[in-house]
Amino acid sequence: MEPTVPRRERTRQIAVALHDVEPATFQRCALIRDWLDDHGIDRVTLLVIPARDLHPLAQRAPEMNSWLLERRLMGDSIAQHGFQHEQLRRARGLRRPRAGALLGRSPEFLGLDEHETRRAVDAGWRILKLAGVEPDGFVAPAYAYTPALRRALERRFRWWASLLRLMPAAPAGGEPRQGRLAPAWGAAGESALQRMLAPGLIRAGGALGGRTLRLDLHPAALEYPRQMLALEWVLARRARRRTAVTYEQLLAPAGDSGLARVSEEAARPTPRARLGA
Repeated sequence: MEPTVPRRERTRQIAVALHDVEPATFQRCALIRDWLDDHGIDRVTLLVIPARDLHPLAQRAPEMNSWLLERRLMGDSIAQHGFQHEQLRRARGLRRPRAGALLGRSPEFLGLDEHETRRAVDAGWRILKLAGVEPDGFVAPAYAYTPALRRALERRFRWWASLLRLMPAAPAGGEPRQGRLAPAWGAAGESALQRMLAPGLIRAGGALGGRTLRLDLHPAALEYPRQMLALEWVLARRARRRTAVTYEQLLAPAGDSGLARVSEEAARPTPRARLGA
């Protein structure tokens, strides 16, 4: 007799991450989030930039702060997306031109030493914590991680995401965990090459996603009709047969009981009412 596969493992899932949530992009992010709701995506991971302009989030954008609180109550997950999202120091050696050619801009944490990396991560976490939206996990800008950044994340977050995997934080003094393989198929991007390839990658992801389809959306996607059409195609044909989950919920089947408890609580239906209503 074959072993019984837990229901959660058999479910086909879609995990959507909305990148670059900050005051300057808030209106577009809110519009995309409503659009996702219209397509049945009721769980999204919101990647929030804590301090693009070094101003406290709650003071700089109270409307956005209230929106994030509301979205969390409705089941979305909050992730810290770097600190400023801009590179804090010029990357050394050949990494900067190579990264710039591929990504349009050098990733934020390249070139930072251990102390600078930890200080930036902690400062971003503190800003979100003070705003009442303490992040569950972390996603590096452009998915560019350094050894120093990975070490800094273990102290603060339950998980972090790379381009190919979702990784639960290792216990203090414990061995690193394998995580869950889930390649991200993305929209928008800062370089011309990324924008050119995005529509085809989105459709390919919809066709090849298997049991787990992970989609990256950027607010800039609204400026590129071909990307939006590709996303519409995937959501209309693939997403409605899948259960929408956050990154934290996606990690729960990997064997972390703590993550599973958090995910089950987040998945409980909540009233779709605005704060204060």
